[in-house]
Amino acid sequence: MLDKIDTDLQSLIENLPPHIQAPLDDRDDTGELLEIVLDLGREPEARFLNESLLLDLREVTDEDIRYVLDRVGSFGEDNRAGIERTLHRISAIRNRKEKVVGLTLRVGRAVYGTIRIIEDLVITGKGILLVGKPGVGKTTMLREVARVLSDDAHRRTIVVDTSNEIAGDGDIPHPGIGRARRMQVPTPARQHAVMIEAVENHMPEVIVIDEIGTKLEADAARTIAERGVQLVATAHGNTLENLVMNPTLSDLVGGVHAVTLGDDEARRRRTQKTVLERVAPPTFEVLVEIQGWSRVAIHSDVANTVDRMLRGGPVTPETRSLDDDGTVRRITPEPVAAFDGRNGGAPERRSTSHDSEADSEPNGKVTRILPYGINKGKLEQAVRGRDTGVEVVGDIDDADLLLTTKSYYKRKTHTLREAESAGKPVYVLRKNTSAQIEQFLRAISRSQRGPRGGRSVSMAIAEAEKAVAKIGDGQNHIDLNPQGAYVRRLQHQIAESYGLSSASFGREPDRRVVLYRR
Repeated sequence: MLDKIDTDLQSLIENLPPHIQAPLDDRDDTGELLEIVLDLGREPEARFLNESLLLDLREVTDEDIRYVLDRVGSFGEDNRAGIERTLHRISAIRNRKEKVVGLTLRVGRAVYGTIRIIEDLVITGKGILLVGKPGVGKTTMLREVARVLSDDAHRRTIVVDTSNEIAGDGDIPHPGIGRARRMQVPTPARQHAVMIEAVENHMPEVIVIDEIGTKLEADAARTIAERGVQLVATAHGNTLENLVMNPTLSDLVGGVHAVTLGDDEARRRRTQKTVLERVAPPTFEVLVEIQGWSRVAIHSDVANTVDRMLRGGPVTPETRSLDDDGTVRRITPEPVAAFDGRNGGAPERRSTSHDSEADSEPNGKVTRILPYGINKGKLEQAVRGRDTGVEVVGDIDDADLLLTTKSYYKRKTHTLREAESAGKPVYVLRKNTSAQIEQFLRAISRSQRGPRGGRSVSMAIAEAEKAVAKIGDGQNHIDLNPQGAYVRRLQHQIAESYGLSSASFGREPDRRVVLYRR
């Protein structure tokens, strides 16, 4: 999937005390190493992608911590240091007397090819904001953006580098940013000033900045965007909704304020008199939610999306995933309905998309389930005792869906990643009990019940067409009556043929289609 990964891991390991280095030298999976943790009075620990490893049974001493401190760069006000001309980051934990009592040595990687999934957006010149939970790869993707725009697109690119996070420690930037220039930030409190200085002094076409987190930085970002400079940045938050509700950073997506409507306008909109509205054009035109190393959700028109969100309409971003051969797949996901085993609710569906071709057939289809972490005997016994149209299989290639438990799902094993990358729905039960399995099968049985005869299909189609006409007359969105998967598929197609957007909401058997303007 990726062209090259530049880690220079040895330069990090060789700064560890010898007795801590040895266990790492014996490992053949150091490519999955995330960080090394040294806490005074505890055993040293290495954290990998899927496990943690104690590196020595002896507790970390003051001498061990001093050994590392003497070999890395100086710490700034943010308690971060680095190793010159590498991307590794060393963060310190201090006690009340400012003595270092803990270290986190985080592995830095330049991953070439990681923005292939959004490269078409990056080269358009639009402002792009990347969000996602910590450790999901925001900074790695930002570094590759700088390289692609400077080397491949030949644009004057400047990286505003707080804590030397993007281009590494020392005065010479890491080659991972290509020909982009780097401006270092002496303290995090001055990041906004350096952003403005970059625009005023160095005539960039693109500015790349990591971790916009304050009002001053948000204001500086708007100033840059208004001067016609492309801005690519990351921000604190996991989703677009997080930013909309964040009073400090909401300006990045246009800002939000309360507006009191007149009586006539409130009746026309069918809303309360006090509503939330967007204040100004967004600083960033595109927002990318990074969900994993090879999966993103894209809001390509932030202004339109925020308006729809504030008015209570459904939001369905484009989802992209990157296959092992480099192919970008585009999916429009449905919202997830959670399952907790109570009230006969539908199970939680972790991997979702519009009603798939596998679900588009009415009655008669057999659903093939692969149990993973679920007692296969209990599942087979429950299937035998019900006329559910369900078959238990033992291979992921034969399965229509994978059934697992919450504890197994949290492990994110290879089998689960393989199922999700193949587009197989993953359903999660709270516990591996017969009662939970029975409730799951009842939900599956309800979802398999297709329309009763052609008249039901005709009525559902007529309802969708009437909804299209009402939206044409000015309504924002319309909820259709609950239908089976086959009918919902037809209703999605009707919406698409009239240039409208649609999404499915709710739990089976009450799952319904909502039509709304694009």
